[in-house]
Amino acid sequence: MAPDGKVAAVPEPAPVERQPVDAVFTMLGSGRRGLTAAEAATRLAEHGRNELPRTRGRPLLLRFAAQFTDLMAVVLQVAAVITFLAYLLGTPPDIGNLQLAIAIVAVVVLNAAIGFGQEYMAERTAEALQAMVPHRCRVVRDGERIEVPAVELVVGDLVALEAGDAVSADCRLVDAHDLKVNNMALTGESDPVGRSADPVGAQVPKLEARNLAWMGTTVTDGVGKAVVTAVGAATEFGGIFRLTEQTSSDRSPLQKQVALMAKRVAAAAFSLGALLFFVRLPAGDPLVKTFVFSLGVMVALVPEGLPATLSVTLAVGVRRMARRQALIKKLLAVETLGSTTVICTDKTGTLTKAEMTAQVVWADGHAHAITGVGYAPDGTVEDPEPVRDLLRVAALCCDARLLPPSGQEGWRVLGDTTEGALLVAAVKAGIDLDAEQALAPRVGEFPFDSVRKLMTTLHRYDGRIRAYVKGAPQEVLARCAGLEDLDRKQILTANDDLARSALRVLAVAVRTVGSEQAGQLEAENDLTFLGLVGMLDPPRPEVVTAVESCHRAGIRIVMVTGDYALTAEAIARRVGILRPPGHPKTISGEELDRTDDAGLRAVLAGPDDLLFARVKPEHKMRVVAAFAGLGEVVAVTGDGANDAPALKRADIGISMGRSGTDVAREASVMVLLDDSFASIATAVELGRSVYQNIRKFLIYLFSHNIGELVPILVATLAGFPLVPLTAVQILAIDLGSDVLPALALGSEPPERGVMDQPPRRRDQHLFSGAVVRRFLFLGSVQAIGVTTLFFWHLHGAGVGFHAFTPDNRVYREAITMTQAGIVCSQFFNGFTVRSDRLSIFQIGVLSNPRLVVAEGAGVAIMCAISYVPPLQTIFHTAPLALSDWVLLAAVGALVLVADETRKAVLRYGDRRKEFSG
Repeated sequence: MAPDGKVAAVPEPAPVERQPVDAVFTMLGSGRRGLTAAEAATRLAEHGRNELPRTRGRPLLLRFAAQFTDLMAVVLQVAAVITFLAYLLGTPPDIGNLQLAIAIVAVVVLNAAIGFGQEYMAERTAEALQAMVPHRCRVVRDGERIEVPAVELVVGDLVALEAGDAVSADCRLVDAHDLKVNNMALTGESDPVGRSADPVGAQVPKLEARNLAWMGTTVTDGVGKAVVTAVGAATEFGGIFRLTEQTSSDRSPLQKQVALMAKRVAAAAFSLGALLFFVRLPAGDPLVKTFVFSLGVMVALVPEGLPATLSVTLAVGVRRMARRQALIKKLLAVETLGSTTVICTDKTGTLTKAEMTAQVVWADGHAHAITGVGYAPDGTVEDPEPVRDLLRVAALCCDARLLPPSGQEGWRVLGDTTEGALLVAAVKAGIDLDAEQALAPRVGEFPFDSVRKLMTTLHRYDGRIRAYVKGAPQEVLARCAGLEDLDRKQILTANDDLARSALRVLAVAVRTVGSEQAGQLEAENDLTFLGLVGMLDPPRPEVVTAVESCHRAGIRIVMVTGDYALTAEAIARRVGILRPPGHPKTISGEELDRTDDAGLRAVLAGPDDLLFARVKPEHKMRVVAAFAGLGEVVAVTGDGANDAPALKRADIGISMGRSGTDVAREASVMVLLDDSFASIATAVELGRSVYQNIRKFLIYLFSHNIGELVPILVATLAGFPLVPLTAVQILAIDLGSDVLPALALGSEPPERGVMDQPPRRRDQHLFSGAVVRRFLFLGSVQAIGVTTLFFWHLHGAGVGFHAFTPDNRVYREAITMTQAGIVCSQFFNGFTVRSDRLSIFQIGVLSNPRLVVAEGAGVAIMCAISYVPPLQTIFHTAPLALSDWVLLAAVGALVLVADETRKAVLRYGDRRKEFSG
C-alpha cells in the first residue's frame, strides 16, 4: 500500500523479449520439458487452432455473375440483344430471330456454368491437395520431442527449430546455436538474421528483437528451441496476411496463348460473317434477315468455350498427378512438365528409399559387419567391442530419435535417416542410448552445414568436455592429428572400397576441449580418428523402370548430389542413369568453383553422361542456370532450405513431400508426396498427355467448323436462295456435340508410346502446322460429306433451286440431313482424333467411356431435334427415315476411314524408316 493509503498499481511485466529464459517459461506457463499433452489439449480447445482466418470470398451468386463479364461473353450478349431487337422490330415478328436470341443466351449461360464450375472445383481441389502435405512441426511435450500439425500449436509450446523449417507461430527463443532466420515474408529483408536466446534492452523495437521468431519466416541455418508466444490471428503475420490472401494470380502463358488464339479465330469468324452478309444481300433477301443470319453464323463459329475447356483439362491433369503422388501447385506446370528435356536429381530419398541401414563399421584396419535391415534394432555387430566407443560417439552426435512401434507403425526415425541408421547400429552393438545420454549430456553443438560437411556436439563426460564429430571422411581426416601418411592412405582406401559398394560413408572422431564455451575451431581440429560407418540406402525398385522411361523419352538425367563421387556413381549405375559403354564425366564441387560459366555450358552441351558429386546447393543453382542458358527445359529436385534458389530458377522445381523442408516446398511448383523419382517420370508422362489432349480437342472443335462453313459458302456461291444450315442449328451443334466430347477428350489417359517420343520444343506453338493440317483434313472430309448430302437430297426433289421455300418438306429434310451429317461425322471424329498415329482399334473403342457417353448424347439430341415436334418447330427440321440414318452413318464413318488410312500410311512410313535405319 502506498504512503497515502492508496493501493499501489502493479507494474506491467516486461515483454517476453526483455525477460531472461527462466522468466519466459514462467510467464507462458511452460518449462524445459514443454507442456503436458493434457495442458496442450486444454489450451487448444480454449484458444482455437493456430491458423489464420480465411478471407471471406465473394458470394457464389456474384462469382457466377462475373462469368458474364468476359470479353467473349459480352460479344455474345450483344449479339443476343441485337437479334432480339430484330425480332421485336420485324413486321411481322420473325419467330426464328427469337429462337436464335434464346439459343445465343443458352450458349452464354452454358459457358458461364462451365467456367464457374471449373473455378469452384479448382478451389476445392487445391484445398484438398494442400491438405495432402500438411505443415508439421517438432515440439517438446512431456519431455519428449514429437511431431504435431502446425495448426495444433498453442501458446507455451516448446518448439524445436532447425535449418529448412518454417516458423509456424510467433516464438521467443530459449536456446539458439548459430541460428539464422529469413524474415523476408514479414520485413521484406532477404538476408538471414542471426538469432539469440539472450534478453534485449528496452530500447530495441519488437520487430528487431534478436530473440524473437515470427510466423511466416524461415530458418536458414543452425538449430534452436523457442516457446510459442502467439498463434493464429494474434501473430504479427496475422495482421497483414489479408494482403496476400487477396492477391490474384495471373493466367498461365498457355491459357493466354489459347485465349489469344480464340480471339483471332473469332475475328476470322466476324470477317466471314461480314463476307456472307455482303454476298447474300444482293440476292434480294431483306436487310434485317441477312444481317441476323450473318450475325448468327459469326456467333456460332466463335470458340467461346475453348478457354474453359483448357482450364478443365489442366485441372484434370493436376488431379491425376496428385493421385500418382505428384502435387502440382500451378496449372502452368502441368503443361511445362510435358516439354522437360533435363532432370537434375539428387540421390538420397529420390532415387533411393531414404531408409539408411548401417552395413559395416571399419576401425583399425578391420571391417565389422552389421546384420539386419531397416530401423528395427534386430541384428548384431560382428565383434562389437572394438567399435563400441565409435558407435556410442556417433549415436550421441545425432539429433534424430529412434521411435518404437506404435499403432499401425513399426520402428521409425524422427529426424535424419542417416542419423537413424547410426542409432540403430549402436543399439545392435548393445548400447543403451538413454543411459549414454544421461552419462554424457549434451552441453553445446555446431550443426551440420553444406560447407563444412560436419556436425559436432559437446558433451560433459567423466568430468571433462568432449567434442564428438561425424561427417564426410575427407573433411574429418583433414582435421585429425596423430595419423601417419600410411594410416591416412589406409583409411581413404577403405572409404573408397565402401563407396564403390554404393555405401554412404561417415567418419567419426573425438577430442577433449577446454570448456563448454569452446569455439567451433577448437572443437573441430586436432581430432582423434575413431573409424568409418558404411550405410546402405537401397535404390527404389520402381526407379529403374522410371529412369529407362525417361531415357526413351529423350530426357537427360543428371545426378547432382552432395555425396561422395564413388557412392553416387554406384547408385547411378544401379538405377540406370549412367549407361555403358564408357565412363561418366564426374565433376566435383571444387572443379565447379574453378570452371567459369562458359566452360560449364560447354561441359553440359557435351554428349557424356554427367555426375556432379560433393556439390553445394549454390553449385546446383549454377548447373540449373547453365542448362537453362542452353535452352533446355529443366526440372530439378531439392529438399533443403538452400535448394530454394535452384528450385525457383528451374522451369519445374520439385520438392520432397516427406523429407523436404517447408522452405523447399514453398519454392517449388511440384511436391513429390512419396519422394520418389518414379513420380517425376509419371508426372512427365501425364504432362505430355495433357498437351496431347489439348491438341485433340482443338482438332475436334475446329474440324467441324469447316463442316459447318463449307455447305453455307457453297450454297451461297451456287445461288441457292436458302441456307443449308441455320444459325440455330449451328448453335445446337455447339451445345450438343462440342462441349461434352471436348471435355471427355481433355480427360484422355496417356496415349501409348507417349514416352517414346522426344520432348516437345520450347518454341512449338499449340496451334502448330500439324494441328492446322489435321483439322483441315478432317474438316474437309466432313464438309464434302455433308455438302453432298444436302444437295443430293435437294436433287431428289427434281425441281430448281428457286422453287424451294423455308416450309418446303424436302428443304427441311435437307437441312436436317446437314445437321445430322455433322453430328454423325463428329461422332466418328471424336474417336479418330484420340491419336495421331495409332488406330482406334489399337487404342480401344470403349477405352474412354466418357467420350462414348458424350458422343452418344450428341446423337440423342440430334434425334430429338429431328423427331420431337416442338423441337422441329424451333429448329425447322423434319423427321428422317431409317434409310437416311444409314446414309448418315456411312458419310460420318468416312471421317474414320479417311483418317485410319492416313494413320496406316504414316505407320508404314515409320516402319520403313526404322528398317532402313
